Amino acid sequence: MLDSNGNSRRYEVEPKAALEALSHHDGPLLLDLDETAYLSNSTEDFLDSASPGLAALLLLRLLDAIRPWRWTGGEATRDVWRVRLVSMFFPWTWILWRRRVNSLAAQFANQPLLDAVARRTGPTLFVSVGFQPVVAPLIAALGFPEARIVASRLNTTEDRLRGKFAKALDALGEETVAKSMVLTDSLEDLPLLDRCARPLWTVWEGARYQRALSRVYVPGQYLTQVKRPGQRYILRGIFLEDFALWVLCSILLASSPVTHVIGLLALQISFWAIYEGGYVDNDRVAHHHEKDPKLSDNFGAIKVAAPQVQPWVWASTFGLAAVFLLNDPGKLLLRDVVAWTAVLLGTHFGFWLYNRLDKQSRIWFYPALQLSRCASFAVLVPIGLPASLALGAHVLARWVPYYVYRTSGKDWPDVPFFLVRLLFYGLLLIIFAITQNFAAVFTPTALLLLLWSLFRARKQLGQVLAGIHRIDRE
Repeated sequence: MLDSNGNSRRYEVEPKAALEALSHHDGPLLLDLDETAYLSNSTEDFLDSASPGLAALLLLRLLDAIRPWRWTGGEATRDVWRVRLVSMFFPWTWILWRRRVNSLAAQFANQPLLDAVARRTGPTLFVSVGFQPVVAPLIAALGFPEARIVASRLNTTEDRLRGKFAKALDALGEETVAKSMVLTDSLEDLPLLDRCARPLWTVWEGARYQRALSRVYVPGQYLTQVKRPGQRYILRGIFLEDFALWVLCSILLASSPVTHVIGLLALQISFWAIYEGGYVDNDRVAHHHEKDPKLSDNFGAIKVAAPQVQPWVWASTFGLAAVFLLNDPGKLLLRDVVAWTAVLLGTHFGFWLYNRLDKQSRIWFYPALQLSRCASFAVLVPIGLPASLALGAHVLARWVPYYVYRTSGKDWPDVPFFLVRLLFYGLLLIIFAITQNFAAVFTPTALLLLLWSLFRARKQLGQVLAGIHRIDRE
């Protein structure tokens, strides 16, 4: 097992050796629950019992976005918030959990270990960071209804902040801990392992950690958990880029700005329900057909629902809502429905074809995907010439680093995207102003987009300006 310095394996034993050591220890046994006695995670399985699943999952994703545990001590208190709020909004989850524990215990019981524990003569105590009302019925279903349990309380964050070792000392005393065997799979149990008589760290075959409600589909989950984990891509890459561009290109021409923005948001959700499917297909094709696929570490390690039909249900529902919101009352909507359906189908099949092309050929198809991503809203929303130029600059700025990436054979280059976009937009504005009509180019929308581009590129522009110098004066 790795200690805090990452260089010690002194407590690690194979499952067979752990069972053998267990049979020769007559003193107290402090037994971990999750992924040890129970080959799953009790907290995630409890949350997975919430119904309706879609509403519960949206609540959990909202919590992940807000991260209220920042105010109560950090990541250690995350599960306190999740279990409390699910219990508040879906109180029947407790009933559903008690109905499920028997089947879950039968499915995920570590039977060889539990049989060995049952044959012991010494006392066995379950020590868990899970919550007492969650783990108690589960431990009973595993065959230990009278077992003593040391677990976290749900009405306080203190237990999660102090950790398993402190709880064990409070409940059992230092003397009992010192003569105990500790059997766990958790890297966080090093303090407890250091202070016991017989420390055992074991990873059990068949143990799994599966996120709650991973069977439920919601757009954006694959993107944030598998494709681009930890990047906050929905906020930074979609809403602060694509969505902001959609709004800025069209807001000054909208008769009802509030309704217009809400309609664009619905359109964005509709589009990404399909576009995200292209990422799913891209990873699967790469995994099966590429010699050196570029996949995140979470690919294959984290289960995320990626069905075939449900994304189209989301896309259709939000697409229809967007068409209704973006049109004047009483206007015939059939044309817009057909146009948006064509965009979604074209995006789906375009991404499907792109994923099956060789990497060099993809260079010339990549701009089409970016055009679909940044300009698809224009089939429903009128925009002027300056907005069209901004969209073109956006596509070109996204294509430049991709071209360098594919032709260099190296990692994704560190190209100053915002500055490149500003450069392209400025050049296109100047060219069209000179060759066409100055008044038609420099409009309020053009000024708005130019200011936005400058704002987004301010740091990169500042770095470039600071580095400018004359070589003839060196």
